Amino acid sequence: MEDYIGRSEERQEFRRLLQKKTASLVTCQGRRRIGKSRFIHECAQEADHFLSFMGLPPREDIMKQAQLDAFADQLSQQTKAPKLPLDGWPSAFQLLASQLPASGTVVLLLDEISWMAVGDADYPGHLKTAWDTHFSKRARLVVVLCGSVSSWIEQNILNNTGFVGRCSWQFRLGPLLLTECMHFWGKRGTRISITEKLRLLAVTGGVPRYLQEINPARTAEQNIADLCFNPAGMLFNEFDSIFHDIFTRRAESYREIVRTLVAGSRSVDQISTELGRARGGTLSASLMDLAQAGFISHDIPFEPETGRSRPRDARYRLSDNYLRFYLKYVDPVKPRIIKGLLKNTALESLDAWDTIMGLQFENLVHANLNLLLAHIGLDKKLVLNAGPYVQKQTLRKKGCQIDLLIRTRRSLYIFEIKFRKHIPSTIIDETSEKVKRLKLPKGQSVRTGLIYCGELDAQIDERDDFDFLVSAEALVKID
Repeated sequence: MEDYIGRSEERQEFRRLLQKKTASLVTCQGRRRIGKSRFIHECAQEADHFLSFMGLPPREDIMKQAQLDAFADQLSQQTKAPKLPLDGWPSAFQLLASQLPASGTVVLLLDEISWMAVGDADYPGHLKTAWDTHFSKRARLVVVLCGSVSSWIEQNILNNTGFVGRCSWQFRLGPLLLTECMHFWGKRGTRISITEKLRLLAVTGGVPRYLQEINPARTAEQNIADLCFNPAGMLFNEFDSIFHDIFTRRAESYREIVRTLVAGSRSVDQISTELGRARGGTLSASLMDLAQAGFISHDIPFEPETGRSRPRDARYRLSDNYLRFYLKYVDPVKPRIIKGLLKNTALESLDAWDTIMGLQFENLVHANLNLLLAHIGLDKKLVLNAGPYVQKQTLRKKGCQIDLLIRTRRSLYIFEIKFRKHIPSTIIDETSEKVKRLKLPKGQSVRTGLIYCGELDAQIDERDDFDFLVSAEALVKID
């Protein structure tokens, strides 16, 4: 595991399961390319035995028998079992159980399980029966159900009454922490500015598979041109690939939903109006699917004075940096990219790049809240609420928008998040005005902070208005 980056907490939890004497059932979720399979493979190195099975990718004419044949083929390659024709999943699971090693710790991975279940509505039931009658009785066995289609796992495993009480651990892999992302620049990283690294992270986010494509010898602009503005680049066709694999026939509908979020967060009413669709039914289900897939975030505001949530004012935010960059800058000009006309595109020349970069930087900060808390010395156990905050204008109060609002029992922390070449001193008065507009409880302190990447106006330091000035360099500093 020496060359494996990040996931220390998850690896420690998996190690605990390997130390159990009884069998464990585990679910692993996360967006495509987030490193789920690689994570399980790395953890399984500490087991005595490892068996891995993957469903065939979706296609229009694929049937259950094709998945069974693929399973039989993978089983024969990893065990002494001959490749036998399988007539259904009960016999497939029974044969697999008979081939498990007689002793030692075993990790069994059923990868892209929603693909494996294609064509058989009873697959979850067959799996549950196999767990009860075979797998659960094998001591020191860890069965991992893994998939990018998180909604399938939610509906068929986690919310299935048949599996209640059977899962030892349910976890979701998210993007790597900013401190972990820094390792992908290798030894050259010390010579590359954090601003340049953030420009690249604005496109890739903390997705490990994308970060593996970084060539540290090339600039952020050159890397992005190679990946996005080149027909052969990995990220040029990535959107169509992941949306087809996860959402299949609904891919176009989901594409239109995420497109409404490119310019910023929206309420379900705003999304429904823009798309001309009813806010309930399929739209709500689609938004939930996108959130479970790790592409958007469902931010539920809270009252600063009480902490009471306001679900009616919930907003959806495009939290996946790659999706925003692709939909804003790649998708509209794909024909020109195919003709090789945009290979030398400079980021600063892109339409509204400063605004989009600000949104991308905000995503990175929200995804790294624990790093911020550690930096300002705030114990995460004390945090009662945290997230972006929008206060609607009414007859009694003025509206305001706060990039990050953190609430503890005794204090509110108001953070502005800025990514600009030069950050003017006007940010001081803008933040003070937002504090005035908030309805605050008596006896509660307010602390303000600025999380930034760029050059601060000298007055920001001189006036000493902010309690915390957190530079991007400080946030990503590797201990």
